[in-house]
Amino acid sequence: MVKCLENEGVSVVFGIPGEENIRFIQALAASDIRYILTRHEQGAAFMAEMYGRVTGRAGVVSATLGPGAINLQLGVADASTNSTPLVAISAQVGQDRAYKESHQYVDLVAMFRPITRWADGVPTARAIPEMFRKAFKLAETERPAAVFLAVPENIDADGADYELNPLPRNVVHAEAPMASQVQRAVDILRRAHRPVVLAGHGAARGNATAALIRFSEELGVPVANTFHGKGAMPDDHPNSMGTVGFMRRDYANFGFEHADVIVAVGYELQEFDPVRINPLGDKEIIHIHRFPAEVDAHYSVSVGIIGDISASVNALTDDLAGHGFDCKSAPGSALLVEEFARGQQDSRFPMAPQRIVADIRATLGRSDIVLVDTGATKMWMARLYPTYEPNTCLVSNGLSTMGFALPGALGVKLARPDAKVLAVAGDGAFLMNSQEIETAVRERIPLVVLIWEDGGYGLIEWKMDLELGEHHHVSFTNPDIVSYAESFGAKGYRITAADQLQPTLQAALDDDGVSLIACPVDYSENLRLTDRLGQLDATL
Repeated sequence: MVKCLENEGVSVVFGIPGEENIRFIQALAASDIRYILTRHEQGAAFMAEMYGRVTGRAGVVSATLGPGAINLQLGVADASTNSTPLVAISAQVGQDRAYKESHQYVDLVAMFRPITRWADGVPTARAIPEMFRKAFKLAETERPAAVFLAVPENIDADGADYELNPLPRNVVHAEAPMASQVQRAVDILRRAHRPVVLAGHGAARGNATAALIRFSEELGVPVANTFHGKGAMPDDHPNSMGTVGFMRRDYANFGFEHADVIVAVGYELQEFDPVRINPLGDKEIIHIHRFPAEVDAHYSVSVGIIGDISASVNALTDDLAGHGFDCKSAPGSALLVEEFARGQQDSRFPMAPQRIVADIRATLGRSDIVLVDTGATKMWMARLYPTYEPNTCLVSNGLSTMGFALPGALGVKLARPDAKVLAVAGDGAFLMNSQEIETAVRERIPLVVLIWEDGGYGLIEWKMDLELGEHHHVSFTNPDIVSYAESFGAKGYRITAADQLQPTLQAALDDDGVSLIACPVDYSENLRLTDRLGQLDATL
């Protein structure tokens, strides 16, 4: 098993040992693979997921049988729904008792099958090379996803004289688009008046930025990103429309309301419901991806170009040479810039969400990485945080899982030690996996966590107030974050004035240790935002 992992280029495994996989852990200890001992299997799964998210290579997580494996499931499901490569390996009871009621036995393969691309049990040592090669191939092939292997505890007792050499690692190369499909898309665009591009997760994974910029500039077409596609089109490009996917009609939606053709580049329906950009189902859609589109009444594809994303976009640009559109100005983008600029000047305390976003952007470099946990924090960061490169603003938007950002930041920092890495979380999401602070301190993985503190589940309160006019059961209390950090051997900071956040962030990110920053946030801005967006004039 370890030789197979080495063959796949695995350099780190996250997890917690159990009685049933001690020999696997022993073999890892004797290898060059780094084992990151975590405090919860869920945290380990998020670390592996985010490692895979930024590298494009499967992150690996290990657990024991029964409860240990079950604890992996949220991170595994998050990886699959976020199109992220991950290989999960757990122990399982021996085959001599798997057929009957037995201590700690549950049918793990049946439990993982609905949340993975492939889940199976290893029946014999002879199967290990083939099953491990298949696991990595399926996890990393576009569309990426999680896979799961259950290894019986007695498999190491298989003493048969098998040939157990790892299989050669074969990489599937992206294929060129079909010329006939490109021509059909060209015909649609030649008839179009106001096309718009939607860049999704696949565009970010496929590093299609250069092709998108060329298409946009040469043809004069604005580009919007999804939450997962943030950075695929740099937000400081004049043709950038910003990010679409907010729970209410936002500035970027104007570009879609006026569009007659949507060129969806790497968009996946799991990112957000297409009814938000095609409510009448009347727009022509060109689907560009490595795989066919899902079926949806509001995503009725006129033509699908299946193949390498950059090659497909470049082919369209080439065939449309000399054909421009009069829609270079991204509708609504000026309003987003104005909102961000107002936030930069907002000195209130507790801090306005817009000011926190602006201070984060001012502190991080273009290639630095922020992980944004689920909650009101995600709504503000995803729509307002300017992003310039793919995979530098990471959210969970397939499953929208809380509690991933803190452990996920450890995986990202191991994958990208050159980048500054910041985890942003509300106080609710933070405490769901805060035990991994100890992992970061022990393993000496630099980590900075910025906690937006409001003493409640802010997004749920926002939603309740919007739809019910009142809210219930969303408030809680917090520990003293500074003392909590120090109890782990980390540094703790509390923001008490708006002008303290940026220098505190800078100092924490420049430090080579682990830091927690508690920043009180004024979420009265939530309803003000949705009220303001609801009053926008659709004739913009």
